[in-house]
Amino acid sequence: MLFADVRGSTTMAERMSGEEFNRIMNRFYATATDVLIRSDAMIDKLVGDEVIGLYLPLFSGRQHARRAVQAARELLRACGHGDVGGPWIPVGIGVHTGVAYVGTVKGAQDTVTDFTALGDSVNITARLASAAGVGEALVSDAAWTAAEVALPDAEARLLQLKGKQEAVSVRVLTTGLVDPAVDS
Repeated sequence: MLFADVRGSTTMAERMSGEEFNRIMNRFYATATDVLIRSDAMIDKLVGDEVIGLYLPLFSGRQHARRAVQAARELLRACGHGDVGGPWIPVGIGVHTGVAYVGTVKGAQDTVTDFTALGDSVNITARLASAAGVGEALVSDAAWTAAEVALPDAEARLLQLKGKQEAVSVRVLTTGLVDPAVDS
């Protein structure tokens, strides 16, 4: 799973007209969904200032974790992270792999139906995205191992995520690190 979150969107919205903010958010949604679709993600949601992509093994294939990690790096680059002039929109990303319920949920009197992913793995991914700094993708060790990433210089962190009793080990992916297996 991949959650990509725009940093500082509330401040951005305060400083821009509604039309300008809509334009930049639509550019972000278009950029993110393009990257995710090209990496075989299923787009779950465009919600607020966040895009959620699911990398289901039956949909994305055996390399689902690697595709999510590749997409995280590509999305950071597509948003301008690593560019000399800086990003055109500040983004933080969370990537995790694990078991989740994926399907439909229903609202009152079955009048509202939504397709979504639910469970602890989804919550971890969302928390990682929230904890990521501008220009960072926080990749859980579970996703890092499954993706077979070979970046020995990637920073390791141990995070205490909201609602989790045990700390979660992550690797920090930025546009500056190069792994031929991930960047190919």
